Amino acid sequence: MALEETRRSRRDRPAKPALTREGIVVAAVGILRREGLQKVTMRRLAQELDTGAASLYVYVRNTAELHAAILDELLGTIAPPPDDGDWRTKLETLLAAYTAMLLEYPGLALSALVARPSGEHYLGQVETLLTLLEEGGVPREQRAWGVDVLLQFATATAAEHADQQPADEWDALARAVQDVDERAHPRIAAHATDLLSGQPRQRLSWGFQVLIAGITHTSVPSEVPSERNET
Repeated sequence: MALEETRRSRRDRPAKPALTREGIVVAAVGILRREGLQKVTMRRLAQELDTGAASLYVYVRNTAELHAAILDELLGTIAPPPDDGDWRTKLETLLAAYTAMLLEYPGLALSALVARPSGEHYLGQVETLLTLLEEGGVPREQRAWGVDVLLQFATATAAEHADQQPADEWDALARAVQDVDERAHPRIAAHATDLLSGQPRQRLSWGFQVLIAGITHTSVPSEVPSERNET
Protein backbone atom coordinates (compact mmCIF):
# COMPACT_ATOMS: atom_id res chain seq x y z
CA MET A 1 0.00 0.00 0.00
CA ALA A 2 2.77 2.44 0.96
CA LEU A 3 4.71 1.57 -2.20
CA GLU A 4 1.61 2.19 -4.31
CA GLU A 5 1.11 5.62 -2.67
CA THR A 6 4.75 6.53 -3.32
CA ARG A 7 4.41 5.61 -7.00
CA ARG A 8 1.20 7.60 -7.28
CA SER A 9 2.70 10.66 -5.56
CA ARG A 10 5.65 10.68 -7.93
CA ARG A 11 3.37 10.44 -10.94
CA ASP A 12 1.31 13.33 -9.58
CA ARG A 13 4.30 15.66 -9.27
CA PRO A 14 4.47 18.38 -11.93
CA ALA A 15 7.19 17.82 -14.47
CA LYS A 16 10.36 19.79 -13.82
CA PRO A 17 11.14 22.40 -16.45
CA ALA A 18 13.94 21.39 -18.79
CA LEU A 19 17.37 22.68 -17.85
CA THR A 20 18.73 25.48 -20.03
CA ARG A 21 21.79 27.66 -19.71
CA GLU A 22 19.56 30.73 -19.50
CA GLY A 23 17.51 29.18 -16.70
CA ILE A 24 20.64 28.20 -14.79
CA VAL A 25 22.05 31.74 -15.00
CA VAL A 26 18.74 33.28 -13.90
CA ALA A 27 18.65 30.94 -10.89
CA ALA A 28 22.27 31.80 -10.06
CA VAL A 29 21.49 35.53 -10.15
CA GLY A 30 18.60 34.90 -7.78
CA ILE A 31 20.90 33.18 -5.29
CA LEU A 32 23.43 35.98 -5.66
CA ARG A 33 20.83 38.61 -4.80
CA ARG A 34 19.47 36.70 -1.82
CA GLU A 35 22.58 35.08 -0.37
CA GLY A 36 25.70 36.56 -1.97
CA LEU A 37 28.16 35.21 -4.51
CA GLN A 38 29.85 32.88 -2.02
CA LYS A 39 26.67 30.82 -1.99
CA VAL A 40 26.52 30.48 -5.76
CA THR A 41 28.04 27.02 -5.97
CA MET A 42 27.15 24.17 -8.28
CA ARG A 43 25.75 22.22 -5.34
CA ARG A 44 23.57 25.12 -4.15
CA LEU A 45 22.45 25.84 -7.71
CA ALA A 46 21.55 22.19 -8.27
CA GLN A 47 19.48 22.28 -5.09
CA GLU A 48 17.71 25.42 -6.30
CA LEU A 49 16.88 23.74 -9.62
CA ASP A 50 16.03 20.35 -8.08
CA THR A 51 18.62 18.49 -10.09
CA GLY A 52 22.05 16.97 -9.70
CA ALA A 53 25.19 19.07 -9.83
CA ALA A 54 26.57 16.90 -12.62
CA SER A 55 23.67 17.94 -14.84
CA LEU A 56 24.74 21.59 -14.65
CA TYR A 57 28.16 20.94 -16.16
CA VAL A 58 26.49 20.16 -19.47
CA TYR A 59 25.61 23.86 -19.69
CA VAL A 60 28.31 25.56 -17.58
CA ARG A 61 31.82 24.17 -17.51
CA ASN A 62 32.93 25.51 -14.14
CA THR A 63 32.29 28.14 -11.48
CA ALA A 64 34.43 30.73 -13.28
CA GLU A 65 32.27 30.43 -16.38
CA LEU A 66 29.16 30.66 -14.21
CA HIS A 67 30.40 33.88 -12.57
CA ALA A 68 31.17 35.35 -15.99
CA ALA A 69 27.65 34.46 -17.14
CA ILE A 70 26.18 36.07 -14.02
CA LEU A 71 28.18 39.23 -14.71
CA ASP A 72 26.96 39.29 -18.29
CA GLU A 73 23.35 38.89 -17.11
CA LEU A 74 23.66 41.82 -14.70
CA LEU A 75 25.26 43.99 -17.37
CA GLY A 76 21.85 43.82 -19.01
CA THR A 77 20.38 45.74 -16.07
CA ILE A 78 22.51 48.84 -16.77
CA ALA A 79 20.54 51.61 -18.44
CA PRO A 80 22.02 53.15 -21.59
CA PRO A 81 23.50 56.63 -21.20
CA PRO A 82 21.07 59.53 -21.70
CA ASP A 83 20.70 61.06 -25.14
CA ASP A 84 21.63 64.54 -23.93
CA GLY A 85 25.16 65.56 -23.01
CA ASP A 86 28.46 65.27 -24.81
CA TRP A 87 30.25 62.00 -25.49
CA ARG A 88 32.52 62.33 -22.45
CA THR A 89 29.56 62.79 -20.10
CA LYS A 90 27.77 59.81 -21.64
CA LEU A 91 30.90 57.68 -21.38
CA GLU A 92 31.46 58.55 -17.73
CA THR A 93 27.77 57.99 -16.93
CA LEU A 94 27.85 54.50 -18.42
CA LEU A 95 31.09 53.56 -16.64
CA ALA A 96 29.80 54.93 -13.32
CA ALA A 97 26.62 52.85 -13.72
CA TYR A 98 28.74 49.75 -14.36
CA THR A 99 30.80 50.46 -11.23
CA ALA A 100 27.65 51.02 -9.18
CA MET A 101 26.21 47.71 -10.36
CA LEU A 102 29.33 45.88 -9.19
CA LEU A 103 29.25 47.67 -5.85
CA GLU A 104 25.80 46.19 -5.21
CA TYR A 105 27.37 42.72 -5.22
CA PRO A 106 30.75 42.80 -3.42
CA GLY A 107 31.62 39.19 -4.23
CA LEU A 108 30.89 39.72 -7.90
CA ALA A 109 33.06 42.86 -7.96
CA LEU A 110 36.04 40.81 -6.80
CA SER A 111 35.22 37.99 -9.21
CA ALA A 112 34.88 40.44 -12.11
CA LEU A 113 38.61 41.19 -11.90
CA VAL A 114 39.28 37.82 -13.54
CA ALA A 115 35.90 37.00 -15.11
CA ARG A 116 35.75 36.82 -18.90
CA PRO A 117 32.15 37.52 -19.92
CA SER A 118 31.38 36.96 -23.60
CA GLY A 119 27.59 37.22 -23.79
CA GLU A 120 25.41 39.68 -25.64
CA HIS A 121 25.16 42.16 -22.78
CA TYR A 122 28.94 42.40 -22.48
CA LEU A 123 29.31 42.78 -26.23
CA GLY A 124 26.63 45.46 -26.17
CA GLN A 125 28.52 47.35 -23.46
CA VAL A 126 31.76 47.24 -25.43
CA GLU A 127 29.90 48.34 -28.58
CA THR A 128 28.50 51.36 -26.75
CA LEU A 129 31.89 52.32 -25.30
CA LEU A 130 33.52 52.09 -28.74
CA THR A 131 30.70 54.14 -30.26
CA LEU A 132 31.11 56.93 -27.71
CA LEU A 133 34.89 57.02 -28.14
CA GLU A 134 34.42 57.15 -31.91
CA GLU A 135 31.92 59.98 -31.44
CA GLY A 136 34.64 61.86 -29.58
CA GLY A 137 37.06 61.49 -32.48
CA VAL A 138 39.38 59.08 -30.65
CA PRO A 139 41.57 57.21 -33.19
CA ARG A 140 40.61 53.62 -33.95
CA GLU A 141 43.46 51.82 -32.17
CA GLN A 142 43.17 54.05 -29.10
CA ARG A 143 39.46 53.29 -28.89
CA ALA A 144 40.14 49.55 -28.83
CA TRP A 145 42.81 49.70 -26.13
CA GLY A 146 40.96 52.41 -24.24
CA VAL A 147 37.89 50.26 -23.62
CA ASP A 148 40.06 47.71 -21.84
CA VAL A 149 41.67 50.35 -19.60
CA LEU A 150 38.36 52.01 -18.71
CA LEU A 151 36.70 48.73 -17.74
CA GLN A 152 39.75 47.65 -15.74
CA PHE A 153 39.68 50.88 -13.73
CA ALA A 154 35.94 50.65 -13.06
CA THR A 155 36.18 46.99 -12.04
CA ALA A 156 39.23 47.49 -9.82
CA THR A 157 37.60 50.46 -8.10
CA ALA A 158 34.47 48.44 -7.35
CA ALA A 159 36.56 45.51 -6.10
CA GLU A 160 38.62 47.78 -3.83
CA HIS A 161 35.52 49.19 -2.18
CA ALA A 162 33.82 45.78 -2.09
CA ASP A 163 36.60 44.48 0.16
CA GLN A 164 35.52 46.69 3.04
CA GLN A 165 38.12 47.07 5.76
CA PRO A 166 37.19 47.76 9.38
CA ALA A 167 36.88 51.47 10.17
CA ASP A 168 39.75 51.34 12.64
CA GLU A 169 42.12 50.14 9.90
CA TRP A 170 41.21 53.09 7.69
CA ASP A 171 41.61 55.40 10.68
CA ALA A 172 45.04 53.92 11.32
CA LEU A 173 46.05 54.59 7.71
CA ALA A 174 44.80 58.18 7.92
CA ARG A 175 46.75 58.76 11.13
CA ALA A 176 49.88 57.26 9.59
CA VAL A 177 49.65 59.69 6.67
CA GLN A 178 48.84 62.70 8.85
CA ASP A 179 51.52 61.94 11.44
CA VAL A 180 54.23 60.86 9.00
CA ASP A 181 57.83 61.78 9.81
CA GLU A 182 58.40 64.90 7.73
CA ARG A 183 62.13 64.27 7.48
CA ALA A 184 61.75 60.71 6.21
CA HIS A 185 58.78 61.37 3.92
CA PRO A 186 58.67 65.10 3.13
CA ARG A 187 56.38 64.77 0.11
CA ILE A 188 53.83 62.63 1.93
CA ALA A 189 53.81 65.21 4.72
CA ALA A 190 53.29 68.03 2.22
CA HIS A 191 50.45 66.19 0.48
CA ALA A 192 48.82 64.59 3.53
CA THR A 193 45.57 66.54 3.25
CA ASP A 194 45.28 65.97 -0.49
CA LEU A 195 46.04 62.26 -0.20
CA LEU A 196 43.02 61.84 2.07
CA SER A 197 40.69 64.32 0.39
CA GLY A 198 37.66 63.79 -1.81
CA GLN A 199 34.62 61.57 -1.79
CA PRO A 200 34.68 58.18 -3.56
CA ARG A 201 32.31 59.43 -6.27
CA GLN A 202 34.56 62.44 -6.92
CA ARG A 203 37.67 60.30 -7.15
CA LEU A 204 35.93 57.85 -9.49
CA SER A 205 34.79 60.67 -11.78
CA TRP A 206 38.26 62.24 -11.78
CA GLY A 207 39.84 58.89 -12.58
CA PHE A 208 37.54 58.39 -15.57
CA GLN A 209 38.30 61.90 -16.82
CA VAL A 210 42.05 61.30 -16.54
CA LEU A 211 41.80 58.03 -18.44
CA ILE A 212 39.54 59.44 -21.15
CA ALA A 213 41.92 62.37 -21.68
CA GLY A 214 44.88 60.01 -21.80
CA ILE A 215 43.20 57.62 -24.24
CA THR A 216 42.32 60.56 -26.47
CA HIS A 217 45.87 61.90 -26.67
CA THR A 218 48.08 58.80 -26.31
CA SER A 219 48.84 56.78 -29.43
CA VAL A 220 49.29 53.04 -29.27
CA PRO A 221 52.63 51.61 -30.44
CA SER A 222 52.86 51.48 -34.22
CA GLU A 223 54.23 47.94 -34.08
CA VAL A 224 52.85 45.65 -31.40
CA PRO A 225 55.00 42.53 -30.91
CA SER A 226 53.17 39.29 -30.31
CA GLU A 227 53.65 37.60 -26.96
CA ARG A 228 55.57 34.72 -28.46
CA ASN A 229 58.17 37.14 -29.86
CA GLU A 230 58.74 38.93 -26.58
CA THR A 231 61.90 38.13 -24.64
